[in-house]
Amino acid sequence: MPRFSVIVPAFRVQAYLHACLDSVLDQSFKDYEIIVVDDCSPDACGPIADEYARRDPRVTALHLPANSGLGPARNTGMERASGDYLIFLDGDDTLLPEALRTIADRLDATGDPDVLMYDYARTYWSGRSVRNVLADRLDERGPASFRLADRPELLQLLMVVWNKAYRRAFVEAEGFAFPPGYYEDTPWTYPVLMSAGSIAVLDAVCVSYRQRRRGNILSTTSDRHFDIFDQYDRVFAFVDARPELSGWRPVLFRRMLDHFCAVYASRDRLPHPSRAAFFRRATASCRRYRTPGAPAPRRAQLRHGLMRLGARRTYRALAASRRIGDGLRRGAAALRRAVRGAALQAHYRTQLRLPLRTRDAVFAAYGGGGYACSPAAIEAKARELVPGLRTAWICRPVDAHTVPTATRRLTPGTFAYWSALARSAYLVNNVGFDRRLVKRRGQILLQTHRGTPLKTIGTDLLDRPAAAGNTDFEQVLRDVDKWDFALSANPHTTLVRERAYPSAYTTLEYGSPRNDVYHRTGPADVARLRETLGIPAGTMALLHAPTHRDYRRVQRPALDLERLIRVLGPRFVILDRAPRARGGSRSRTRTVTTHPRIIDVTGHASLETLALASDALLTDYSSLMFDYVNLDRPVILHLDDIEAYEAARGTYFDITAFPPGVVARSQDELFDIFATDHWRGSRSAQLRAAFRARFCPYDDGNAAERVVRRVFLRETDGLPLPVPLSARRAVVPAQHHQAGARAARG
Repeated sequence: MPRFSVIVPAFRVQAYLHACLDSVLDQSFKDYEIIVVDDCSPDACGPIADEYARRDPRVTALHLPANSGLGPARNTGMERASGDYLIFLDGDDTLLPEALRTIADRLDATGDPDVLMYDYARTYWSGRSVRNVLADRLDERGPASFRLADRPELLQLLMVVWNKAYRRAFVEAEGFAFPPGYYEDTPWTYPVLMSAGSIAVLDAVCVSYRQRRRGNILSTTSDRHFDIFDQYDRVFAFVDARPELSGWRPVLFRRMLDHFCAVYASRDRLPHPSRAAFFRRATASCRRYRTPGAPAPRRAQLRHGLMRLGARRTYRALAASRRIGDGLRRGAAALRRAVRGAALQAHYRTQLRLPLRTRDAVFAAYGGGGYACSPAAIEAKARELVPGLRTAWICRPVDAHTVPTATRRLTPGTFAYWSALARSAYLVNNVGFDRRLVKRRGQILLQTHRGTPLKTIGTDLLDRPAAAGNTDFEQVLRDVDKWDFALSANPHTTLVRERAYPSAYTTLEYGSPRNDVYHRTGPADVARLRETLGIPAGTMALLHAPTHRDYRRVQRPALDLERLIRVLGPRFVILDRAPRARGGSRSRTRTVTTHPRIIDVTGHASLETLALASDALLTDYSSLMFDYVNLDRPVILHLDDIEAYEAARGTYFDITAFPPGVVARSQDELFDIFATDHWRGSRSAQLRAAFRARFCPYDDGNAAERVVRRVFLRETDGLPLPVPLSARRAVVPAQHHQAGARAARG
């Protein structure tokens, strides 16, 4: 008996059925059967199902003699099912990688409940994927399993069949089956949830719910949408037959009204001549099943009341007035923004005429992000070394907590923000300031950049449209002309940037201030960092930090982390950080894993903290590799798409010929490297040493001091000389330090 029976009804989904079935067959969890039910589809769904059944004995293809709809097709699949749990997957949707493994683990952890509810993401034709906005309802905290009465908010989730796993014995004992017609999920999901003796939730995206442009039920104009009334008749008949469920009638009545209003409001579903009849049927159902007691939002209350009264003309007038009101509000908001913008620019022009504040300095990183990168290191050192300096940090309110209390916080787009840009003597950033910035005589602008460039940057992107996007190169050069100083970590960076960003600025080849922390942090501090991240004592932490793919509109994970953690074994954890996309935000489209040894650190403010807390780095083309070798810890490169990346973005040298550690060209090769320990062998150490010598000649812990003395104190002589590589001490990972101490005591 398999663990899962995956039932796939198929009708006019020939373009998607291969991807649907492959998404199941590619799962690492293999204890399942697939039952494909060809609902007399006029396209190639039947032959596709037969092809898969011939190739794999776990696939069964059933063919209905006449088209009967989703409900009867699912019933046919259930009759043949033999698995412990039933999973329904529509033929145009897909399971995400590791979904069945995640579901199986959660079922085991919650004692095999009658129903397990999991999450989904809507996937659009463009490739954009958006997670369910009510995902917080699936919070796993609290009892492992429960009844619906303990968490009634679960009824707010999409009432569909395919975001749940059902214990087959429970379904058969209760005699549940799907009715014919549209909205067949409604008289299945409500009775199932109300009757379940135990329900559990899984806070992980397991299903990709395809949003087809045309062809799905929700975008089909038809009188068959009147089936919704029969479906709710079945729901209330089920409740009426079970007096113990009568307490659910108010909630069901409220949900029914919401559903009727949603169908009526959609202009794609009801033929225009049928809209009045639909409203009358809705009013009749409301009067038949009216059960007050479940409160609704104020705007919904008015709609519900008008529908109950049958006041269709008033309902239509209300909807029209709201559309007009919404338009007026949007127009008023746009006018307010325009007026405020004009006032801000007038204020800025006034401030530009006032004297500079010679002791004021403004810092920013990543376009208004939190306190981070080289600007943060320079700001801290400037407050230490420059008497009377007043510093401010530009950041969004959500990141204000990252800024030191001694530093003023500036919210972008405020009057204080424009005053600071106009009158501060020093401006420091690792990206560009607002393009409307007027560089004044006497102001000093320091561009710190964001590490050593491997991938093509600046004007070198002119012939690489996939990477350049909509970059305005003329504006880039206007911004570059405002720079007085630009930081460089090594000669390679100097040569690349002076060509890619041509202007008259002065390059300061002083090292990367953001890397100073790697030379000034002790084992005890590292141990505290690991504890705050939840890294168990005695484990090895692998930092996984891939970079953004310019040639992909949607960022898809290139690595199966759950498989990798099984290869690494129980002594490892993975710190997983999603790549930073163009514009500074971090993209996260991968499945939310519940694996206890994979820690999502995408939202962590400090990359340097993550590096210090880890024992090794797994990356691809990220500039983090140039910084990480300062720690003298292993670096592993996973370059499975290097040809595509080179073609789209380009690199300044062949990273496979001069890498900071071992290189894997495929996922299987990467797993072999970890399984054989080559990732931390002598060859890895040799590659790392050569890479460090070439790209870290000035990263000795004193880069920020050199910058502050040169830029803020105007010192040109007596700056701290770079410490030779042979004299630098690498920060020992915490668990290595502890192991050495135990050995010494022994």
